[in-house]
Parts: sequence; C-alpha cells; structure tokens
Amino acid sequence: MKKLLKKIGIVAMLAAVTALGLTGCGGSSGDEDVIKVGLVQLVEHTSLDQIRESIIDRLEEEGYVDGENISIDYQNAQNEQSNLQTICQGFVADDVDVIIAITTPATQAAMNVTDEIPIVFSAVTDPIASEVVSDLENPGGNVTGTSDIVSAEQIMGLAEEITPGYETIGALYNSSETNSVAVVEDLKEYAAANGLEVEEAAVTNASEIQQAAQSLAQKCDIVFSPTDNTVASSIATANQVFIEAGVPFYVGADSMVKDGALATYGINYQVLGQETADMVIEIINGADPAEMPVRTMEDMEVYINSQTAADMGIDIPQAVLDRATDLAKEDL
Repeated sequence: MKKLLKKIGIVAMLAAVTALGLTGCGGSSGDEDVIKVGLVQLVEHTSLDQIRESIIDRLEEEGYVDGENISIDYQNAQNEQSNLQTICQGFVADDVDVIIAITTPATQAAMNVTDEIPIVFSAVTDPIASEVVSDLENPGGNVTGTSDIVSAEQIMGLAEEITPGYETIGALYNSSETNSVAVVEDLKEYAAANGLEVEEAAVTNASEIQQAAQSLAQKCDIVFSPTDNTVASSIATANQVFIEAGVPFYVGADSMVKDGALATYGINYQVLGQETADMVIEIINGADPAEMPVRTMEDMEVYINSQTAADMGIDIPQAVLDRATDLAKEDL
C-alpha cells in the first residue's frame, strides 16, 4: 500500500501539471509512476466480458487510461484453476498495485498469493460462503469488491408470471461453484415452501451441459441456472436443448438472457463492472479495502428475450413487457 500511495501522489501531480499545460520543463514520468493493475478473469463469456469491459471503460471515464497513467495487465485463465494460480503469482512477481479478480475462483487464487496487494473482486455471488470475506460491512484484510447475488425466489416469481402453473423446476449448475450451490439452495428452500419439486443436474465441466440439459428437459416444467460460469460459457448448447423441447429456461444474469435464455429478474452486469471500477478508483485514491463494505446491487431489473419467447410460442404478459428490457432488441 505504501508504494501505491506514493504513486497516487505522483500521478495526481502529473495530472495537475498536464492540466496547467506545464509539459515542457520537467521531463516525463517513467513506468515506475504508472499504476499497475492486474486483471484476472476465470473464463471468457458474455457476462464476465461485460464486467471486464465496463471496468476498463469506467476507469477511462474517470481519467485512468490504460497505457498512459495506468497499465492494465488482463489475463484469462481459460477456466483452469492452475492457470489462475500462475496468473496471480505473476501479478505478485510484477509488483502490481491492485488486483481485480472477476469470479470467486479468481479471487480465491489472488488471496492465496498475497495478503498485501489490494484485491477488488467482481461477480462473487456469496462472499461469505466462499470465504472471500468474513463480514460484508467490514471485510478486513486486503480484499473487497462487488457481489452479483440474485434471488431465486424473485426469479421464480417472474417465471410464475410468464409461464404459470409449473410444478417441477430443473436446476442446471456446476456443483463445484460455491456461488451456484448457494443460489440452488435458495431455490430448494423456495420450492419446499411452495409445494414444488426441484430436479438437479449438477455438472463439473462444459462438456456435460448438453446431456444434463436433455435430462432436465424430459423431467421438468421449467429450468433454472444461477449465474454459473460453466453454464454461461456453454449457454448456446443449453438454450438449443430447451428451446427444442419447449421448456422455459430462466437464468441469473442479463447476459445469459441476451445469449438466448428466456428471462431473469437480476442485476445489470454493466453496472456491476462500473461499481467495481469505482471501488478500484477509491483504493487508487488511498482508501483501505479493509474498511470498504462489499457492494451488492440493489436495483434489480426484468430482462426477457422476445425472440426466444417467439421461438417457443410463449406470449409474454403485457404486465411483464411494461417493465422489462428486451435483450433480443438491445445490445448489452
């Protein structure tokens, strides 16, 4: 943190000098004056890509331009845990000032290699259950960030509006993703309280998605997936199975709806990325991550895919249309 604070002063001074037009009489800053950010992402798919792009865009909007006063080293782990560890070790060896970790596994990998470099996470659904922090209000240590937690109950309420009368809910998720398990437990509690059944199809990798989806399509009235990275990375495969079988597919992320699922009641991942970037900027400006509460997204929105609905012969009720964003017609 001391090294970062020193750089903060240098970058602020340079910004002031530039603003005054005093550019010809003091030499130029070296690479040692540039704030170095390591950005690690578990895997590339629409949801996580949207977060990353929003982070970078927001940083630039606030004056932190990659290649100028900030250097962003983006690394994609290709959904391999061993890659995450190697990437984060590289960040420490490169002496980065801040690590941005997108997803729980990426955050855990960063935590395994440093307890000094500030870590700002994004898309960690349940930071406490995944042992990323012990207290959302007072994280302590060097880790804080943004959560993408969603409510299975609220999404099932939306499902009842769009496709009422369902009795059996399929749960498609990766059982090794702590966040997904937590949301599926929420789903099972909701189902038990409302006399519904849950059929689980837990996968361990993307190659199992098609078979799991086919199994659920034969047993269930609707299917639900949380913000699960394995499902999201193979969303096209799952969508094809459910559309052909006529089984509505509800999900946890707006970007999964953009990619063809029917609907969700969830967060805006662009806003999540912006909030994450804002926390990074606070740390760059001297804030202590130990004292920065984890941010959860309070503004939830309804997202639908009208093309998927049309392909399945589903009429979206007007009451839903009136408050929904149709991602078949808009770019994320």
